[in-house]
Amino acid sequence: MERDDIGGLLARVALKDRAAFSLLYSGVSAKLFAICIRMLKDRGEAEEALQDVFVKIWHKAGSYTGDGANAYPWLCAIVRYHCIDRLRARRPQGEDIDTAIDIADLAPDPEQHAVLRSEGGRIDTCLEALDPDRALAVRQAYVEGLSYQELADHFAVPLNTMRTWLRRSLLKLRECMDEHA
Repeated sequence: MERDDIGGLLARVALKDRAAFSLLYSGVSAKLFAICIRMLKDRGEAEEALQDVFVKIWHKAGSYTGDGANAYPWLCAIVRYHCIDRLRARRPQGEDIDTAIDIADLAPDPEQHAVLRSEGGRIDTCLEALDPDRALAVRQAYVEGLSYQELADHFAVPLNTMRTWLRRSLLKLRECMDEHA
């Protein structure tokens, strides 16, 4: 089939001419099927892909705007892209179990858990040694992430006073942690 003929048939297919679609199918299906087989390497899947491609051609023929010489490459591009989509869909979504075994576990081990619990206990003990308002301000600033301004508003103190509270409280915490080390 001549390339100009393919362009003319596509123009008629865009008008939903079934006879033109049949002629187009008989003229190019063998070559398009060869592309499907070469890319997918499975005859059954290639047959399904070719059927899907011709459905796309039926629906998209109106979007072809080139001249007759470019009609065949346009059809080949539709086939290639469809086959690529099918190949991508084949890929497994998860990791192979052998690969997953080699992934490091970043969670703390039992020894690290014990150390963290011990540190947490020391911090709690030292926080209890602070004035209750100061201890609450430290927790809200460094655990809950409240800003200096939010803390100053909450405790009804000026911003610079809140900064001073937190700085002095952290110094007292450091001293206490050093004593209980």
